[in-house]
Amino acid sequence: MPISDSDVRWVKPPKMGLAERLYLPAIVEGLGTTIKHMFQPKVTQQFPEERPQLPPNYRGVHRLNRDEQGRVKCVACYMCSTACPARCIDIVAAPSPWPDREKYPELFVIDELRCIYCGMCEQACPCDAIELTSLFDLTGLSREEMMFDKEKLLSVFDQTVAAGTDPIRTRSGKLSVASEPAV
Repeated sequence: MPISDSDVRWVKPPKMGLAERLYLPAIVEGLGTTIKHMFQPKVTQQFPEERPQLPPNYRGVHRLNRDEQGRVKCVACYMCSTACPARCIDIVAAPSPWPDREKYPELFVIDELRCIYCGMCEQACPCDAIELTSLFDLTGLSREEMMFDKEKLLSVFDQTVAAGTDPIRTRSGKLSVASEPAV
């Protein structure tokens, strides 16, 4: 059934005055925005001279934690690699040389370029072996440098412990990640 002429409403373009045709209102509005920004307080940080204040639950570079005896805490259960939505964690398990666990990671690699820093690996880990630290200035000149193996992840642990910048999750309550403070 065709549409009747009474149901059709024709829209005409608005008429522009002389000032609008010369773009004067747009120019004045743009200059007003520029002047407003000139007198507002500046929020730019001069990185790296000024280091940003990060929230306590910031998620940066990963680390593998050590146990009380200095060994890797990971038991190679594959929970972190299973939970990872980016599929950036690769683990190769081997029989453990220690009597208190069955397996340990012979190879543990995280592709930091592929990672989306969601924290799912940290939440899935049953033994708190993997954590995201507050380190954010991560650089590498090649893809291979951004593949963090077990030794590099353990060195991040040593570095953060020595600097006293442990993630807040290691110092929080019994529930680990679940007891993070709300921001």
